[in-house]
Amino acid sequence: GAPGDVNSNVLVARSTGDAQLDKAVWQWLSWDKNQKTKEQIESLLQNGEHKELRERLCCRLTFGTAGLRSAMGAGFCYINDLTIIQSTQGIYKYLERNFSDFKQRGFVVGYDTRGQVTSNCSSEKLAKLTAAVLLAKDVLVYFFSTYVPTPFVPYAVQQLGAVAGVMITASHNRKEDNGYKVYWENGAQITSPHDKEIIKCIEECVEPWNGSWNENLVNTSPLRQDPLKKICDSYMEDLTKICYHRELNVQTSLKFVHTSFHGVGHDYVQLAFKAFGFQPPIPVPEQKDPDPDFSTVKCPNPEEGESVLELSLRLAEKEDARVVVATDPDADRLAVAEQQENGCWKVFTGNELAALFGWWMFSHWKENCSPDADVRNVYMLATTVSSKILRAIALKEGFHFEETLPGFKWIGSRVKNLLDNGKEVLFAFEESIGFMCGTSVLDKDGVSAAVVAAEMATYLQGQSLTLAQKLTDIYETYGYHLSKTSYFLCYDPPTIKRIFERLRNFDGPQSYPGCCGIYNILHVRDITTGYDSSQLNKKSVLPVSKSSQMITFTFQNGCVATLRTSGTEPKIKYYAEMCALPGHSDRSVLEEELQKLIDALVENFLEPDKNGLSWRSA
Repeated sequence: GAPGDVNSNVLVARSTGDAQLDKAVWQWLSWDKNQKTKEQIESLLQNGEHKELRERLCCRLTFGTAGLRSAMGAGFCYINDLTIIQSTQGIYKYLERNFSDFKQRGFVVGYDTRGQVTSNCSSEKLAKLTAAVLLAKDVLVYFFSTYVPTPFVPYAVQQLGAVAGVMITASHNRKEDNGYKVYWENGAQITSPHDKEIIKCIEECVEPWNGSWNENLVNTSPLRQDPLKKICDSYMEDLTKICYHRELNVQTSLKFVHTSFHGVGHDYVQLAFKAFGFQPPIPVPEQKDPDPDFSTVKCPNPEEGESVLELSLRLAEKEDARVVVATDPDADRLAVAEQQENGCWKVFTGNELAALFGWWMFSHWKENCSPDADVRNVYMLATTVSSKILRAIALKEGFHFEETLPGFKWIGSRVKNLLDNGKEVLFAFEESIGFMCGTSVLDKDGVSAAVVAAEMATYLQGQSLTLAQKLTDIYETYGYHLSKTSYFLCYDPPTIKRIFERLRNFDGPQSYPGCCGIYNILHVRDITTGYDSSQLNKKSVLPVSKSSQMITFTFQNGCVATLRTSGTEPKIKYYAEMCALPGHSDRSVLEEELQKLIDALVENFLEPDKNGLSWRSA
């Protein structure tokens, strides 16, 4: 029946002439208790904006590479109070089926500092509603009393023995976005089939239950616990397991600047430096406190390099600090910049930092391992679009290197599996500046990476080396690995689909290109369809991922290039790397060859002019 509030009259008068849309509008107006988002839908209805209503109400949020992520605002495919309640109800249903002891073991909820005034929506409020749904069903909820870094949630899930956890964050996305990241009992982000099953459960119970809207339950329910102190203390204690040179840290003259990009990182990075024996890093005052508008940066993504690091580099020059560490707004990723002899700054790419971290973690394993330790029991991991530098180090040093699909959720699950089988995992990374040093957290962690980077710089200074010099040294030893990653923006999904379908039917139906400009292609691997020309049975070793586009080309000249769609933003990304053997060290020749190949790739395969793609602005 119709709901008994005033809106039912408006609805009768204003049918949209589309039964599916009428039903969706009716559901929204009868379920949403947030005045602001409710008014957004009412006003669209009154103004006859049926196309926009359809876009907002006739599709659902789906799980991408980092859980649910979308803009904040009204509608079933946006992040708002109602869709977060619906998602949590679905998760409740799924966990209740999977764990008999769910209510006793409990659930962890964390949040960052995002918000949008026009929708009366903030990460903290969404976290309170997430907790309310579960508390109203008598589930023990570990709800952090303040904002935390994303890695604290998976860490807490494992430490507290909870069945799962959620972090409300959109990481480094633009300020309009928010998200809902789900971790399983193993402390890793959920992968399929869990995500598909949770979506089914969400669809079974879309109407809010009694009690789901009671955000005050986090203050009144005896089932709510605050894990903040326990988890923070324990995390900092665990961090010291990967501190190798405390005595150097205590007396170093090196100064560090840290920016937390208007997000959660400041307090936690300060504590991490203290745990390693360092003086606190110098914070960038304009960026140290949370600001949901990210008002001093064009976009809150430290990956964008020098353009967004302006304030921290200027402060470092003023303070005579040679190294800058930047955590993204939810502190799960890390950028590092170092001032060179000539006064210029070098901002390291994710792949370059990984070469340094990989060398660092392995050389300290070698120094500290017991005499009977077997190097063949040691592992490092990277996602398949990341640099193969760890593979080169592994081949020479005798440990194992493995690749996963893009997205840290795949790394987390695989690492857990290796640990359960008695293996030792030292380091894992993805090229988009996501690093996992050690295995206290089975996800990327910018807090631990920041302090490890500082210790590495301190140690190298004692050897009269900079990070950049050490990087060159690593390349000389293991072979140059030069990579370039960038992206095009494309807001039209059919265009994206057309670009990839053209590559699958390039010289005729079901035939991939044999060359790209003047460059011959040796192998093609298509993760979307599961095809791999390099395998005897032509099947990809990595699991198929039908929901996203991703094709990798291996060229005759040793270059590997991947084209893929982003799992969190409207982007087509490209990744290309030249891998040379040790001794083939003419860097400029390699760089030139790589750039020419990328130009050919863009021109022949992406055709930006024809397809209306816009280059990344930086």
